Amino acid sequence: MKLSRLFIPVFFASLLGGCTKNFEETNTDNNNPTAVSPDLLLSGVIRNMMDRQVNEAWGIGNIVVQHHAKIQFVNEDLYLWGERNDIWNTVYDNNRNLQNIFAQVGDDQANPYYGVSLIMKSWMFSQVTDAYGDAPYSEAGKAKTDAVYQPVYDKQEDIYNGILSDLKTANEVLQTVPSNAAFGGDVLYGGGYASLIKWRKLANSLRVRYLMRLSNKRSVNADLQEILSNPTLYPVFENNADNAELEYLGSAPNQWPLYGSRVGSFDEFRVSKTLTDRLTTLNDTRLNIFGRPTQTSANTANPVIRGVPNGLSDVDALAYNGGVQGVSRVGYTFACLVCNDQGQAAPDPAAPRALLMTYAELQFLLAEAREKNMITTGTAEGYYLNGINANFAFWQSVVPAAYNLNTAMPANYLTQAAVAYTGSGAEKLGKIALQKWIALYFNGLEAWFDWRRTGMPAIVPGPANVNGGKVPIRYIYPRAGQSLNAENLAAAVQRQGGTDDLNTKMWLLQ
Repeated sequence: MKLSRLFIPVFFASLLGGCTKNFEETNTDNNNPTAVSPDLLLSGVIRNMMDRQVNEAWGIGNIVVQHHAKIQFVNEDLYLWGERNDIWNTVYDNNRNLQNIFAQVGDDQANPYYGVSLIMKSWMFSQVTDAYGDAPYSEAGKAKTDAVYQPVYDKQEDIYNGILSDLKTANEVLQTVPSNAAFGGDVLYGGGYASLIKWRKLANSLRVRYLMRLSNKRSVNADLQEILSNPTLYPVFENNADNAELEYLGSAPNQWPLYGSRVGSFDEFRVSKTLTDRLTTLNDTRLNIFGRPTQTSANTANPVIRGVPNGLSDVDALAYNGGVQGVSRVGYTFACLVCNDQGQAAPDPAAPRALLMTYAELQFLLAEAREKNMITTGTAEGYYLNGINANFAFWQSVVPAAYNLNTAMPANYLTQAAVAYTGSGAEKLGKIALQKWIALYFNGLEAWFDWRRTGMPAIVPGPANVNGGKVPIRYIYPRAGQSLNAENLAAAVQRQGGTDDLNTKMWLLQ
């Protein structure tokens, strides 16, 4: 009995010892890390946001500016939008990872991840405020650090002030990064110290974009001229090599986001008659990139790229020009795996790009600014011609040679009356706007945002539209805010006129 009494506590002591040995290691889930390095966080943010650019262009951007039209399930084309929450959700989801980067970097502003993350944050929140208006900004992403679960909706003016300030700061701090600093995860420009000059160019080029966005609300001339007068301190895009574009790969999961689309879903979207009419009038060979010959004409002596009018009813859209084989599908370059025509080269899942901002866009912005005498650097015609040439060259570099498409600029393209930089000031601004509209093809919602500011080129709602003959100018807020953040949402709606619909004028448009 003495032995048994002795054995019991010793036995349990050994069990307790066994249970606590390597306890932390055994109970750590290595497949669910609690901390992730900035390079992995950054690559995920860039990839997620750029994929969203592609999908938002496909679903709404190309439709509302009439690059594309729909022939089936035509709600988007009729402006029967309802909630469109993807921009909102993607930005705020990815902002959490940016906040994790800022937390790891701390006060070290010479760390390259600090400046680059400021640029990404600025662009991301421009997407939110340009789509919705007032939105959580100053308190966004502070639930974990400050227990702010119901962030205020900041005024759009304040958000823009923050964006412009952060972009200027980003350019400044990236100059201070030591040459031996490690910088990875940059799937946009390739990473390393050498990529930082391109991020600085992006920061300052975005500043030009957003300053021009504000130009109807306040004078931005001095800020624009400051940038252009000191290219050493404020470098901007110099050519297509500086484009902020995400290149895709030939293998999953890093392919063009639409590559895996169902053919039925893909074929609901067709080239718009607005696009085909305008480019045909200009004898613009970029039409060969954006659309493909109708199936009824593809194998004839005279293949024709023919668009469908925007805003037709389901019945009329499906019947237009004799049916679906009489209207053009979206160009070969943007095809999905099973969306190419018989006899055409296999679709290249790495051919298209996701676009954040391009050199061509910058040149058109500067052409407008110079034509309006907002800046004194350069000539409006020079910027304008740079933009056209750059966009042709961009698409020529993207389209696979195997597609055998004519992408060469016609010899007299720049001198024809509809393109040559001649006419009144208003006519010149109209030509700039038209060429920029073409160049913004498949660039997220940017063509829509820019059209709202300038009103050019004309966008005419289709006959079956359900928005009172008006082109929408914003997204409605996600309805989840009514239950999760009702008071702050209501204040934002009230500031913007008291209604939350597609026609409510945000501060930028008031």
